[in-house]
Amino acid sequence: MSTHTGTPRTLRGKRIRRASRATRPHEARLAFWLVVPSMMVLIVVIGYPIGEAIVRSLFGDSIGGTPPFVGLSNYVSALSGYHSKEFWASAGTTYFFTAVTVTLETLIGFGMALVMTRAFRGRGLMRASVLVPWAIPTAVTAVLWKWSFDPAGIINAVTGSHIVWTGSEWPSRTAIIIADTWKTSPFIALLILAGLQVIPEEVYEAARIDGAGAWQRFRLITLPLVRPALLVAVLFRLLDALRMYDLPAILTNGSNGTTTLSILVVRATLSQLKPGYGGALSTLTFVFIFVTAFAFVRLLGVNLVERSEK
Repeated sequence: MSTHTGTPRTLRGKRIRRASRATRPHEARLAFWLVVPSMMVLIVVIGYPIGEAIVRSLFGDSIGGTPPFVGLSNYVSALSGYHSKEFWASAGTTYFFTAVTVTLETLIGFGMALVMTRAFRGRGLMRASVLVPWAIPTAVTAVLWKWSFDPAGIINAVTGSHIVWTGSEWPSRTAIIIADTWKTSPFIALLILAGLQVIPEEVYEAARIDGAGAWQRFRLITLPLVRPALLVAVLFRLLDALRMYDLPAILTNGSNGTTTLSILVVRATLSQLKPGYGGALSTLTFVFIFVTAFAFVRLLGVNLVERSEK
C-alpha cells in the first residue's frame, strides 16, 4: 500500500494566490516610479500654463504698467456681470457644436469602421484613403471648405442653390458642422476599427449557427464588445470638440452665432488686450472641459466596471 505525500492542489492554489498577492505591492511601486517621469512632464507642460492663467485672471488689465489685483472680479464679470451674456452664448454655442458634431461623427465613423473591417479587394487602399481628411491640418481644412462654401463655390454649383453660407446664423453653423464632421469622422472610425478587429470571428460563426440575424449579431455581439473602444473614441472627440477654434475662426470669424469659448478667449486676450479677463475665460473653459470629461467617465466608465465585475 503506497502513501501519497504530494501537496494537495487546493494547498498549492492557496500558496500561488498568496505569492501573487505578495508581489502586487512591488508591482504597484514599480508602476508608480515608471509613471513619475511622465507625470512630471505633464505637470510642467500642462500645469504651468493653467497655473499662469489662474494667477493672471486675478489681476486687472493694464498696458505698460503693473496690473492691479482684482480678485474674482473677472470671473464675476464673465459669469454674471457685464460680459455674462456673451460668455453664456459662447458656452451654449460650444456645447451645441460638440453635441451635434460628436453624434454625427460617431454614427458615420461607426459605419465606416463596419465597412472597413470586412474583407474585400482594395480594403488597404480604402483604409489609407479614408484617413486623408483627418491627416490634413484643421486650418487647411477650414480654408478648403471656405472656398467650397463661397457663394460662387462648388457647393452652390453642385446643388444649384444660391445660399450665402457664412452670411447668417444657421447656414454658418451648418457649414462648420459639415466641415468638422468630414474631417474627424475618420478618427472615430480608426479607433472603433481597432476595437472591431479584436472580436473573434468564431463568436459570429457561433451566432450564425444559432440562427442569429445580422441585427441580432450587431446588437448582442458587436455593440457590447466594441463599447470600450467606442467610449474612448467619443471621449477623445468630446475633449477636442469642446476646444473648437480653427474652423469657426476661419470660416466665419466667430460671427453669426458661431463664437466658441476658445474664440472668445483669443478675442479677449489678443484683440481686446484684456489678458486678465482672457485668463479668467481660459480658466473657465478648462473647468468646463474637465467637468464634462469627468462626468462622462464617471457616468459611463463606472457602468463598464460594474458590468465587467458581474
